[in-house]
Amino acid sequence: MRLLVKMNILNYRNIAIVTLVIMSLTAVAQDNDKILNRQYADMKRIHYGFSVGCNFQDLLITNNGYVGDNGQTWFASIPNHSPGFCVNVLADLRLSNHLNLRFTPGMYFGNKVVKYYNSTPPEDALEPNIFKQSQNVKATYIVAPIDLKFSSRRYHNVRPYLTGGAMAIFDLSKERPEQLRFKDFDVMLTLGMGCDIYLPFFKLCPEVKFCFGLRNILEKNRPDLQDNTEMEVFTKSVSKVKNNMVVVTFYFE
Repeated sequence: MRLLVKMNILNYRNIAIVTLVIMSLTAVAQDNDKILNRQYADMKRIHYGFSVGCNFQDLLITNNGYVGDNGQTWFASIPNHSPGFCVNVLADLRLSNHLNLRFTPGMYFGNKVVKYYNSTPPEDALEPNIFKQSQNVKATYIVAPIDLKFSSRRYHNVRPYLTGGAMAIFDLSKERPEQLRFKDFDVMLTLGMGCDIYLPFFKLCPEVKFCFGLRNILEKNRPDLQDNTEMEVFTKSVSKVKNNMVVVTFYFE
């Protein structure tokens, strides 16, 4: 389990490093521009845009060490993360020279694979030390993020910023009689950072955002598993599940 935690940390670290490198290289390329592009773009009271990007979905799983009738103890984890696709529209309200209110509804598509590890595998297991099962959790989210954007002073054609806010998500995926089932609605806190890059005809804003779920989305009431004790043990082995997500987006404003 310690190895799995290290793998998760490395995945998130790599995501953040790659995004920051992209943002830094783009900012350096713009730093030498002497012509100020779109000088009055930030003076608009309201402006609109859109974004495309990718998301890396994760689940923070709390295992409780439940021991089944057959003496087996299962532990759930997500050892790897794969990128999904996201698209949003943007409405931005200027509150002051350095503060904006942003509403960016959109859709996120992705999946995560939950793997279950049995600490007491049967004798005929293919791997004598650990016995695995897996569950592919596909997600289609409608998201409604509201953020405050704190911008620094503009330097030539570059302006870094930080964001903070909340995001409501609605999962449109169909329910399936699998090991774990999740609730359709969640609320997440969001923290992000990005950079406005002023191009001749629009602003390009690369951004990385970290999202932390607030609700336990695990559905414990599973009447569909009353006659399926082999599947029910997985739900009983997990006490809490929370959403986590890293989102890398490119805004066009």
